[in-house]
Amino acid sequence: MSCLESQKTRIMLVDDHPMLRRGLSDLLSMEDDLLPVAQASSGEEALMLVERHELDLVLLDLNMPGMDGIETIRALRAAGVDTRIVIFSVSDDHADVLEALREGADGYLLKDMEPEELIEQIRLAAQGKMALSSELTQVLAEAIRGRPKASAAHPSMLTKREKDVLKLIAKGQSNKMIARSLDIAEGTVKVHVKRLLSKLGMRSRTEAAVWVVENELI
Repeated sequence: MSCLESQKTRIMLVDDHPMLRRGLSDLLSMEDDLLPVAQASSGEEALMLVERHELDLVLLDLNMPGMDGIETIRALRAAGVDTRIVIFSVSDDHADVLEALREGADGYLLKDMEPEELIEQIRLAAQGKMALSSELTQVLAEAIRGRPKASAAHPSMLTKREKDVLKLIAKGQSNKMIARSLDIAEGTVKVHVKRLLSKLGMRSRTEAAVWVVENELI
């Protein structure tokens, strides 16, 4: 990987429609800071490809034959994948949005959004922020209020370094940004993120960020 490529947000597109994947890939390729590096037509294929590519973000369709988006999120999180996952769907059903967020998605975008807004939201997701179509913002508050409490989780469970990483996650920093902030390797950051999420019994960075605020760690 060249130095220039390493500075770009590396994205995998997961959708069972080839034309949509091609269109998205072309759209993302036009941006200097975004790099589509892989495409998958199913959740099963996504699970195989995620191990072959160094990814920053997965843009994932919700309704696919076989393993759907929700099942794919569960499988990725269960495998310890901490890459940002954003659902990209035609469904604006609140139940779908809530389930996706609770299972570990870092955002939920609708396929009828304008290309410029899509690019903006992908950039937000890459920065560690929640990516959400504007008409779904009220659903996020409901998801946070309704998420299962990690009653066994306590700050004392974490090492000092894990707490440092967690605080930066809550500030919206990506793994690359955290690595620079703490002067450690990005691979080391990924290990810390995986361990702290496991200790806290959480599936996503978003859930961990909310926990940090609730426990007044920042």
